[in-house]
Amino acid sequence: MYDVAIIGAGVIGSYIARELSKYKLNIAIVEKDNEVSNGTTKANSAIVHGGYDAKPGTKMAKFNASGNPMFDKVCKELDVPFKRIGSLVLAFNDEEMEALKELYNRGIENQIPNVEIIDKDKILKMEPNINNDVIGALYSPTAGIVGVYELAIALTENAMDNGAKLFLNNEVKDIKKIDKGYKILTNNLEMQSKYIINCAGVYADKINNMVAKESFKITPKRGQYYILDKSASNITNHVIFQVPNKFGKGVLIAPTVHGNIIVGPDSQALNDDQRDETQTSGDNLDYVKNTASKSIENIPFHKTITNFSGLRAEPNTGDFIIEESEDAKGFINVAGIKSPGLSSAPSIAEYVLDIIKNISNNLEENKEFNPRRKMIVFDELSKEEKAELIKKDPRYGRVICRCENITEGEIVDSIKKNGGPTTVDGIKRRVRPGAGRCQGGFCGPRVMEILARELDKDIEEIMKDGQKSNILTGKTKS
Repeated sequence: MYDVAIIGAGVIGSYIARELSKYKLNIAIVEKDNEVSNGTTKANSAIVHGGYDAKPGTKMAKFNASGNPMFDKVCKELDVPFKRIGSLVLAFNDEEMEALKELYNRGIENQIPNVEIIDKDKILKMEPNINNDVIGALYSPTAGIVGVYELAIALTENAMDNGAKLFLNNEVKDIKKIDKGYKILTNNLEMQSKYIINCAGVYADKINNMVAKESFKITPKRGQYYILDKSASNITNHVIFQVPNKFGKGVLIAPTVHGNIIVGPDSQALNDDQRDETQTSGDNLDYVKNTASKSIENIPFHKTITNFSGLRAEPNTGDFIIEESEDAKGFINVAGIKSPGLSSAPSIAEYVLDIIKNISNNLEENKEFNPRRKMIVFDELSKEEKAELIKKDPRYGRVICRCENITEGEIVDSIKKNGGPTTVDGIKRRVRPGAGRCQGGFCGPRVMEILARELDKDIEEIMKDGQKSNILTGKTKS
């Protein structure tokens, strides 16, 4: 029997797993897909919000304010890219200026440091490409950007390095109460656990309803994005927001930690049976393009290298749901974690740990816990370091992805790590071959060959991303 089973390997579930691995616990991470971070985590804005937006007194406000300052430490420990670049919320008329004042007051009440309202002259000095019609902005210097799926992957790897077990391709079909815990039934196995932590994202209400009465409802909301080539990186240095509306924080323009520009998202509520639908559409992308142009008029959308969409879990409670179920003791919901969920993740994980501590009557620390995980980024090494590494392992001298300058050695290193990738996009999210201008047009086949070789699989078994995302179906002229 496991002590704790975490359902869902997104950034929330993986952060909780890592936090719990600091203690002597037998931890299982149960994920329905064939990769970590394959849900909401792989497809969002990757913004660490300042914390001024959430309504004071809510869990969103509490965990965003306390979670934001924790990113520097965890990203340094886990070798994950993170930058504090600050954010601007733009106002273009008097009504929007009033909204900025309300956001500012919320920021003060939420105890967010150094927020201020700045005038047009200062805005244009900071960001010369902003639409000249701007009249003011709320500046939050503590906002940042992070490699979000790299973070989830690193957290999972580190949790596994410290004893946690990962079960991919295991969709939870049923949960039954048993003496001293729960029996979890998936499509592939059966396991028992004293406690369950429900981090199932857009499916969190479905998981809850397997063991407890219906207490909340999740609506999946889809948001669509543009990613621009690195040659467009000069259009902004900060995260650029417009005044929030009833649909959320709205369309943003921001740098990514890897030097691209991200633009989006829109917000589209989906039906209950559309919880996996992440296709994009011309109309929605046109809306993103037109709305973003209010902030920066001449965004070079002709430099778009890819579009994508992601789903977020909109709770009918209007706030995060983080609590032990009233009618299923030892079953903890961590649900409705929409924006600012990523920004809140470190603090949410600590809070959930406290819940486990309270219901389990003291936990014994794992004195052998190692908080560090190291990634080799060949392109960031000095000439001397590169030469020494190639001398030890010639695979670091073979460039596989020319756009991002990624070597075979980096790809193999990622495959060998705990919870290593089995798909082309799993490699892409860890070490970035296929993330550049050609989007894998040249390096994709080589990545497939390396995966097949290292995993001892037939190349036809290698998937692009999720289950059944076959790339090859057989040989031609066979």
